[in-house]
Amino acid sequence: MGQSGPKLTGIVLFTCLSVQRPTNAVRWGRVRNDGSTRFCLAYSQDPISTAIELTAFLLQVSYDGRALKIDGERRIINSGSIHYPRSTPEMWPSLIKSAKDGGLDAVETYVFWNAHEPHRRQDEVKTFTTLIVDMMKKEKLFASQGGPIILAQIENEFGDVADKFGNDAKPYLNWNVKFAESLNTGVPWIMCQQADAPEPIIHTCNGYYCDGFNQSSKTIPKIWTENWTGWFKDWGSPDPHRTAEDVAFAVARFFQFEGTVQNYYMYHGGTNFGRTSGGPYITTTYDYDAPLNEYGFVNQPKWGHLKQLHLLLKSMEKILTYGDKSDHQYEEYGKWQMSATVYNYNGSRVCFFGNADKNRDLRISFEGRNYTVPAWSVSILPDCETVVYNTAHVHTQTNVFDKIDSVTGLEWQWRVEPVQHISQKNHIKPPEGVTFAAELLDQKTVTNDTSDYLWYMTTINLDENDPIWGKEVTLKFHTTGHVIHAFFNGKHIGSKYAQNGHFEFDFVGTGKVKHGTNTITLLSATIGLQNYGAHFDRIGNGIQSPVKLVAPNNEEKDLSKNKWGYKVGLNGIEKRQLFLDTEPRNWRGPEHLPINRMFIWYKTTFDTPSGEEPVVLNLVDMGKGTAWVNGNNIGRYWTSYFSDKNGCDTKCDYRGSYYSNKCQTNCGTPSQKWYHVPRSFLNKDGKNNLVLFEEFGGNPKNVRVQTVSLVKICAFAEEGNTKLDLSCQGKTMTHINFASFGNSTGVCGAFSKGSCESSNSVSTIQDACIGKKSCSIDLSSKTFKAVPGCGSEKRRLAVEILCS
Repeated sequence: MGQSGPKLTGIVLFTCLSVQRPTNAVRWGRVRNDGSTRFCLAYSQDPISTAIELTAFLLQVSYDGRALKIDGERRIINSGSIHYPRSTPEMWPSLIKSAKDGGLDAVETYVFWNAHEPHRRQDEVKTFTTLIVDMMKKEKLFASQGGPIILAQIENEFGDVADKFGNDAKPYLNWNVKFAESLNTGVPWIMCQQADAPEPIIHTCNGYYCDGFNQSSKTIPKIWTENWTGWFKDWGSPDPHRTAEDVAFAVARFFQFEGTVQNYYMYHGGTNFGRTSGGPYITTTYDYDAPLNEYGFVNQPKWGHLKQLHLLLKSMEKILTYGDKSDHQYEEYGKWQMSATVYNYNGSRVCFFGNADKNRDLRISFEGRNYTVPAWSVSILPDCETVVYNTAHVHTQTNVFDKIDSVTGLEWQWRVEPVQHISQKNHIKPPEGVTFAAELLDQKTVTNDTSDYLWYMTTINLDENDPIWGKEVTLKFHTTGHVIHAFFNGKHIGSKYAQNGHFEFDFVGTGKVKHGTNTITLLSATIGLQNYGAHFDRIGNGIQSPVKLVAPNNEEKDLSKNKWGYKVGLNGIEKRQLFLDTEPRNWRGPEHLPINRMFIWYKTTFDTPSGEEPVVLNLVDMGKGTAWVNGNNIGRYWTSYFSDKNGCDTKCDYRGSYYSNKCQTNCGTPSQKWYHVPRSFLNKDGKNNLVLFEEFGGNPKNVRVQTVSLVKICAFAEEGNTKLDLSCQGKTMTHINFASFGNSTGVCGAFSKGSCESSNSVSTIQDACIGKKSCSIDLSSKTFKAVPGCGSEKRRLAVEILCS
């Protein structure tokens, strides 16, 4: 499942970006509703004309066994997931524009149940989904009302866990189907990963590859709702990457074998602000190695390589959705390793040559012509003669970003977060916010998921006649919480956290006994709750019975049935809300700033960085905690948790099936060092307040405010009948670090010249690009001089250019 942020949902919406763009339009989008009709705006390319064309659409969305149909016409739909809670409203226009510029037809978003209804009620699915659908209808947002919503989803991957619910699964499935249909949205409903979904619900595929997915009915189209463009990141894990070549291969294979609707999960991943990251142990960043990165920049080469594929597929829409299909397998290479697929329609043809062999480039003969198809790639021939696109040949640039210091040398104030405890008299009159129970309670039940933190507190009276009497005792227990801080008689006796994907552990700590009342205080913390799998809502969190004190003579005392006090949250977060900076008193100055100390609050101010580039906090020397900017919770940080030193692949071979720990980078570094601060969180003029709660202990002196900047672009493109477009994304190309047209080797930042370099390589790039924001290079011998004696092998342009 390509999930693991909050995906508790009742409904998923696919929203069209354009239905039919007029040939003279340069911009196209929904501007308003008049109650029955959607108006779309088109600006004429004619500079003389100032007229604005308003076109009305009242759409009928249906389907047949081949494709989704809009107003009776079969359509190819390339869509992308952009989840609104993982960005800000101010970011949405640019994200949608970049999606549209990338050749997408639609945007998919989940309606986040936990964001809109954080507290549990009764009859949840029906109540929540009805509310959402009614809101959509009120604004006339369904295509049947003239709005942009063309598909809706009920449930999410229930088919993957249905067997765990036994006889209850089928009635629940059927109830969802009847309920969805009763809502009368006027658009089709889908269910992903639900092979037994009854019609008219459309069963869809999720995964890295869905070319082999087929519907059980010939009346339902082949739809791919989650094409995983990468993977989410865990605390303690390196950065996951999925190559542009492999994603393009998966998409091309899907359309080769009659797929017509596919959606990228994610197209923009974004950020898990606040406490929204689930998993558990999912990081605050939800970048996902998506075509648009966490900050909204295009992730090149993935974005550009897929854009070229989208535009090509769209140009063949009629043939792919209406044409007759024939397949030919080259059995000499093994079944389905090498295949040729031909679509015929009204005298026009389209061909796909698919090579699923992960090791061998395969040579085939097709209608008297010879073609070589690289390993793990698909070649697309719009006329069945000339290869226009191959998924393994990337003819788009790579963007290289860096974090640039904007504010350093911050001056900090600080204060202590108190450790909670109870005494014997507290059992008679509980302190504020403390409740008691004669048992160990589940953390999730007590907190109702309103805080990461729960204090467990109890006391025990001991004297020299007690069987466990001694100078020291050992505290032992098991926890399904993710972090434990233990205190015995007010003294910290140890902290521990879950590691290596095991979200529970045993704790052992030693405390010194005193005569009379001894206090035990345990702070249990969670780092996101389980959000997938059968009965995940029943998975417990917190300290488990038994809790034992063990004496040196091995005598034990079970405290599980003690009277335990419970307090939700931390004093500085839930009660005093120090992150709002409404308490000017009780903050100490920077003179005696504590470092590497637990349970400390830090506060400072900084100026808003100039420009419009994304802003991040570099928390490199901090431990674990939470950060707020102007009262906005930018998420949990845990920079002291380093990723594994092993498992990274510097070469990253795109060939062969992708899996989540393939092509990882940044081994042996902090799991996440940079934390996104959206520009809308900042004051345009004046100071910004930054508040950190440090749980483990860290050093704030090296905290820096930085901006994310495109510093250089690279490309490594093969010659042919194509052009290489280069752009510094609004900046200027200022210097050539490397340029060679020949048989160069290497990767961005480490290119090496070969022996067959054209003599005008550097001058050509210099004349075409330097001093400009963008340029286009013809990748042929017309542009670059031939080199005698170098044979007929295709040459490549390797280029690296600085942007400023």
